[in-house]
Amino acid sequence: MSGMQGERPDSAVPAELVVDDEERPARQLAGWAGRLIAVCAFAVAVLVLWQVFRPLAQGSQYFLVIFLGCALPLVFLSYSSGVGVRWLDRMDGPAAIDWVLAVVAVGVCLYPVWPFTIGTGGGGYNAFLDRQGLLDPVDVAMGAVMLLLVLEACRRTTGWVLPVVCLAFLAYGYYGGLLPQHWSIAHAGLDFDQIVDALYNSGSGFYGTPLDVAASYIVLFTIYGAVLDFSGAAKFFVDLSVALFRKSRSAAGRTAVTSGFLLGTVSGSGTATAVSTGVVTWPILRRAGYRPEQAGGMLAAAGVGAILSPPTLGAAAFIVAEYLDVSYLRVLVWATIPTLLYYLGILLAVEIDARRFPHRAVEPGDEIGQRVSAWKLLGRFGYHFLSLIAIVVLLVMGVSATRAVVYATVLTFLLAIVDRLARQRNSPERGTLREFATGTFTALSMGIRAALPVVAVCAAAGIITAMTTKTGLGAQLAALLVRAASAISDNATVVLAFTVVFAAVALALLGLAIPVTASFVIGWAIIGPALLTLGVSAPATAMFVFYFSVLSEVTPPTALAAVGAAAVTGARPMATMWQTLRYALPAFLVPLVFVLTESGDRLLGRGSAFDIVAVTALVSLGVAALAMATGGWILGVGQAHTTARVLAGAAGIALLYPSPITLGIGIALLAGAAALTRFGRPGPDAAAERPETRPAGVPVEQEK
Repeated sequence: MSGMQGERPDSAVPAELVVDDEERPARQLAGWAGRLIAVCAFAVAVLVLWQVFRPLAQGSQYFLVIFLGCALPLVFLSYSSGVGVRWLDRMDGPAAIDWVLAVVAVGVCLYPVWPFTIGTGGGGYNAFLDRQGLLDPVDVAMGAVMLLLVLEACRRTTGWVLPVVCLAFLAYGYYGGLLPQHWSIAHAGLDFDQIVDALYNSGSGFYGTPLDVAASYIVLFTIYGAVLDFSGAAKFFVDLSVALFRKSRSAAGRTAVTSGFLLGTVSGSGTATAVSTGVVTWPILRRAGYRPEQAGGMLAAAGVGAILSPPTLGAAAFIVAEYLDVSYLRVLVWATIPTLLYYLGILLAVEIDARRFPHRAVEPGDEIGQRVSAWKLLGRFGYHFLSLIAIVVLLVMGVSATRAVVYATVLTFLLAIVDRLARQRNSPERGTLREFATGTFTALSMGIRAALPVVAVCAAAGIITAMTTKTGLGAQLAALLVRAASAISDNATVVLAFTVVFAAVALALLGLAIPVTASFVIGWAIIGPALLTLGVSAPATAMFVFYFSVLSEVTPPTALAAVGAAAVTGARPMATMWQTLRYALPAFLVPLVFVLTESGDRLLGRGSAFDIVAVTALVSLGVAALAMATGGWILGVGQAHTTARVLAGAAGIALLYPSPITLGIGIALLAGAAALTRFGRPGPDAAAERPETRPAGVPVEQEK
């Protein structure tokens, strides 16, 4: 649906906000099938909203059974099988096999609440729960079919990797007894009935915390995102970014990064944010002299920050709140300073690129047809910020996150209708009311459809958590991680440092293959206990796992935000991924501060105001030094050669470890880098980087 502003075509509004990043494209549904699926999705949205204010008396797990029974069939109808056979794989509507799978999914998902009897155990939800640990053969058969359907739904929405990981955990649970018993990860082995029981008839498994978070929080935020799409907020955020900057060499880059930051506050998807901002800002970047790979890398890095940006963080942030039993507001506070540091690193890289490469000064406002004042845009459309502010204010007032986002959604709708009434004074009011009704229906149904990939991932993540819990694998792998670090040194600080490095590498590799949500769930189960054992606080541990799960989204060769940005700019995907990594590289060291330093908690907003400000300023200087090292330019001085870059990098690392000693060392190293750059002779690498000898925007690495 078109946005509110009329200055330019609404090309910047994403079709789907707040979705997980690793997902396949959904079908473009039309006709009677599309209408039927839209009605079903709308009904699911009503159920979710009803649960917020009038929870089902039978409990939250009963609601999850109903929710999954409604959502899982929609996955098969909305996503194709990908087998390449016309009668099995259609993009314009469900095939016959999809309808069969949808009907079967309804049956097996709702089987636990069927009131009539199948088998010997009796019907009804309470009778089903009473059979926990002693399932009937029919229960086992239903659970087995449910397992296959969840894996297939996950494959359709995210690809093969996560289902294969789930199968590996299932194999470990079933065949663990065949492992040599002197291995620390060996266990007695689970029979198939025990596995099905853990997945199908327990508070973990399919109906564990990940699905609970998806049904209780994520769906509501996807609905909120769809309503913002209806209101034109996404378009406003991009237009505001375009209007903010005057003519300069760095204006184009600042516009792209600011667009990603503003749109990221209401998104939650790096890929959607990168593509949405790229549609508008790529012409500006191209006019400024950015090459496609460089522009795509910047857009992707700025887009991935959406998963970190309050107040609508990625799906894993809601799981953090549930695992740690804290309010969502607390997680927002923890995320605020690291998010600002992330974007600080990207903005500094933009400023460095504007000096290092011969970018042209541009006037970003030319891209929307005329120069529009930022103040004018704020005065006319600034009300789009009100719903974001409302979420934070309501959370501070103690309102639950679920109710806060519902109230913010209603506020967004009301403001949109008031705005349209003001613009259509001469039109019949009936048209606006019809538009309101249509918009409500569309936003609610699209909100549910946008959440389907996350629902599939969260249900599959329950397989991993159930097997990890049932076999004790998490504790065993955590102990192995600590033992590997202890083998290097007996010093507690060194052991912690190596454990953190091993954990960071493991999370980065894990994130290459699976979505952020599943990566966090596995990382928390395996790496979380290791860090907690070494005395790291639970908030620092959770945010460390969360941030590295997110940062894996910018790591080649599976950085999907970079792939999306490359599609917009026409760049080579792999080269774009490396550029994305370059822009985001300083952010990789910031989460280490959470867990390696005593003052790391200050970056999570924990401690006195003075300490928080002091540590943030110090780490900001460290991020700046790292940006100068990776960018090859000492700000305020000039282009740096290898030695100066090494000194700047060392200064950045020292400044990320906040203490008076490291502050002195960091400043001295940074001063040395500036002095070498100012008074030293440029090295051969610096000479090769002179702007006049290289096409606009081409990094040295690409030219070589």
